[in-house]
Amino acid sequence: MALDPRHPDPAYLAFWRERHVCTLTTLRPDGTPHVVPIGVTYDPGAGLARVIASGHSRKVAHVRAAGEDGARVAVCQMAGKRWATLEGTARVRTEPELIADAERRYTERYERTPRPNPHRVLIEITITRAMGRA
Repeated sequence: MALDPRHPDPAYLAFWRERHVCTLTTLRPDGTPHVVPIGVTYDPGAGLARVIASGHSRKVAHVRAAGEDGARVAVCQMAGKRWATLEGTARVRTEPELIADAERRYTERYERTPRPNPHRVLIEITITRAMGRA
């Protein structure tokens, strides 16, 4: 079911605030999907999803390879019959204040502070589509 990503219904937003392992799907250079487990936060007011990652990871390399226009990606989570997917355009951000904000949001959702990583970057996803059933 398609939803308004900037104005999700309360149940959908509540589902994204629960602690769940999620997946990020990026595309490899040959066009095949690369799916990895991640933590993600959803900010409908800003129209963004945020993933913290090591700058040396394959997922970051895939996003960077897409260039300035960004990479088409999807993040997803599920629990029983409930599921939610956010699609959008991802870009790698390296600004310390944006990474710190993403770490704070991660800590709030996952109730744990991410381990220190001097190579950390932010995969910032501008959401274009939301789907699911919460």
